[in-house]
Amino acid sequence: MPACVPTRAADSTRPERVHQPHSPPPAPPRRFRVAGADLSASIAVFLIALPLSLAIALATGAPLQSGLVAAAVGGIVAGRFGGSPLQVSGPAAGLTVVTADLIHRYGWRTTCAITVLAGLAQLGLGCLRVARSALAVSPAIVHGMLAGIGVTIAVAQLHIVLGGTPQSEVLDNLRALPAQLAHLRPAAVSVSMLTLCLLLVWPRIPGRLGHAMRRVPAALVAVAGATGSAALAGLSLPKVNLPSWRGHALAGLPQGPALGIAAAVLTTTLVCSVQSLLGAIAVDKLAAGRHPHLGRSDLDRELLGQGAANIVSGALGGLPLAGVAVRSSANVQSGAVSRNSTMLHGVWVVVAALLMVPVLDLIPLASLAALVMAVGIQMVSLHHIRTVTRHREVAVYAVTTLGVVFLGVLHGVALGVAAAVAVAMHRLARTRITHEENKGVHHVRVRGQLTFLAVPRLSRTLHLVPSGAEAVVELDGSFMDHAAYEALQDWQRTHLARSGSVALTGRSGTRITMPSPESAATLVGDDMPTEAPLCRCRPWTPWRNHQCERPPAGPPGAHPEGPTDRPEHRGRLARGISAFQRNTAPLVRGELARLAREGQRPSQLFLTCADSRLVTSMITSSGPGDLFVVRNVGNLVPLPGAESGDDSVAAAIQYAVDVLKVRSITVCGHSGCGAMQALLGSGTGPARTPLERWLRHGMPGLERMADDGRARPRIAMREPADAVEQLCLTNVVQQLEHLRAHESVARALAEGALELHGMYFHVGEAQAYLLDTSEGDPVFGQVGVTGDLPSPA
Repeated sequence: MPACVPTRAADSTRPERVHQPHSPPPAPPRRFRVAGADLSASIAVFLIALPLSLAIALATGAPLQSGLVAAAVGGIVAGRFGGSPLQVSGPAAGLTVVTADLIHRYGWRTTCAITVLAGLAQLGLGCLRVARSALAVSPAIVHGMLAGIGVTIAVAQLHIVLGGTPQSEVLDNLRALPAQLAHLRPAAVSVSMLTLCLLLVWPRIPGRLGHAMRRVPAALVAVAGATGSAALAGLSLPKVNLPSWRGHALAGLPQGPALGIAAAVLTTTLVCSVQSLLGAIAVDKLAAGRHPHLGRSDLDRELLGQGAANIVSGALGGLPLAGVAVRSSANVQSGAVSRNSTMLHGVWVVVAALLMVPVLDLIPLASLAALVMAVGIQMVSLHHIRTVTRHREVAVYAVTTLGVVFLGVLHGVALGVAAAVAVAMHRLARTRITHEENKGVHHVRVRGQLTFLAVPRLSRTLHLVPSGAEAVVELDGSFMDHAAYEALQDWQRTHLARSGSVALTGRSGTRITMPSPESAATLVGDDMPTEAPLCRCRPWTPWRNHQCERPPAGPPGAHPEGPTDRPEHRGRLARGISAFQRNTAPLVRGELARLAREGQRPSQLFLTCADSRLVTSMITSSGPGDLFVVRNVGNLVPLPGAESGDDSVAAAIQYAVDVLKVRSITVCGHSGCGAMQALLGSGTGPARTPLERWLRHGMPGLERMADDGRARPRIAMREPADAVEQLCLTNVVQQLEHLRAHESVARALAEGALELHGMYFHVGEAQAYLLDTSEGDPVFGQVGVTGDLPSPA
């Protein structure tokens, strides 16, 4: 059928679009829509950004408007063009020391020009697509850099908190501190202490009232409380003084030595880029469980967005900016679903900068200084210190921190890189090889990485083993290069040919196999596959006592052919216990001894099904003493006083809540639950067997599922696969209601001392889903890598 083409006037010059009969209709024009979640999140982030932006501008010695300019540009420009939709950019505490030093050396207008040049450098790095390569910097260096910046900030702002004026160098601030303490200004100290107390106490208010009050950011409450108290008391203090925007200084041409300007641009680019990229990755982890549809951040695009924002901010007379962890985490936790929340927060900053100047002029500078000092102290993270200590990189962390504090950011980072390289070379080259004889068995122990540097010592030590002797070579490392592999394999082959025996073990004594000859480099030590000649599940098995001889698949309850009391069946338990005593017991004995002395202190009661496929410690990554576990058929919670009730479950609940003082109770169901299948097929007749009587406690869940007037639980992004899965989900919600009927649980909930959570584990997908009722309907959301819990059920 020919297409119908409308006629046009002969003098018409505008081309007319022809619509083919089988083509889709033209898409309607897109409209800018803002979700309610983005609107509320933008307001929450704005309330945090406003006082922090002013405080950071004060700490750098820049005009106070520059903080507001950077916050607005970071929200609008970086939010629109960046590659991390939920990351919020603005003036960051990590840039405070760098910016303050630039202003001291070159003045404000040249600092703005350096910000523009740093933005251009970021654009170049983004075009070269080197964002992932930039993350190759050791975390110990990054955390050490941030800790050094935090110490510098805290020491400088302490002078303003005490009523004085900070110096430009850390050593000068430390030397001037005794004199400053001798001349305190009580008004400034009182306002600062009130700010710090509100910052500390506000997030820790208990109960439901505290949960509601924490919706207002602590930074806003602290500054507002200190400002109101200072005004009511009539204290005479230096306050924020925002001059007219007509006199706002913009960027000028850079003035100063070319080498110094280049170093300044390099430092600013480095700090801005690393902080923004690490922030984007952190936001991905935070948002993974809440918004799986967003995917991972585009780090190269994020560099381009940050570069564009720094160009605009510097040109307009704003501070250099980067991704800010505090605002980004608040954005995610407030429920933001797109980049619109970040952009809107920038719009609110613009509105505040234009319309709220009289209110902002009431804020005491001591309150802002206390806020920034608190941020600086938080940058020295104890968690990061423990992490680098566990990975034996505390020396790199300390060198970087001290270098940043006393020499500056660029020199400190350079020292950190040098220390990291030195530590890596030391680990690579330091290998300890020993030989000893015990009862005719020759033990050769290798501690460290086996590289070509250690091959001469390895060969000399191995040749100390006599021909035909029994030898045990214990490898305790994580890397073996090709030269070391060939040396060890050649000696093993020669020793076996001379009627000797060789056993290769890890540090725990577990026998390991040599890697394939094709491997040029391989893992060694306990990371090698366990030697199991009859096992065909190489090179890895899911757990140590894995058995290849599994019974054939069949219906539930079916047994493999043949007698079940064969020696291999009777010995399986003994072998498992033996493997525990040999491999696991030495690793956990110290922790279990501590628990035996101190008693159990679990934080959570975990009530789940008795199904053998649910390994609670595996799916919750928990260990001894973490969970108080109650298991039964169908993860049921009988109502108090119910007919054919079960006091064992009620007793466990009461003991966990009243004696152990657990903070949360989780009811966990799972896919393919046999109890739910039996419940669906049960009739209305009398219960004759113990199993039928027990399953009667699940009838309320079945009735709930049949009630069309109640919202049915579902899994986010999809509907339940069948009636069994629907009942599994409904049963979790119903058992949570049964929990609330228990007196001890109801009392703890009323006191705000307990939270209830629902969980569903899909066995085939190895995926956990957590119940979220914040939107009204019960929805089980996918849990990502962050482990964030939704609102309590």
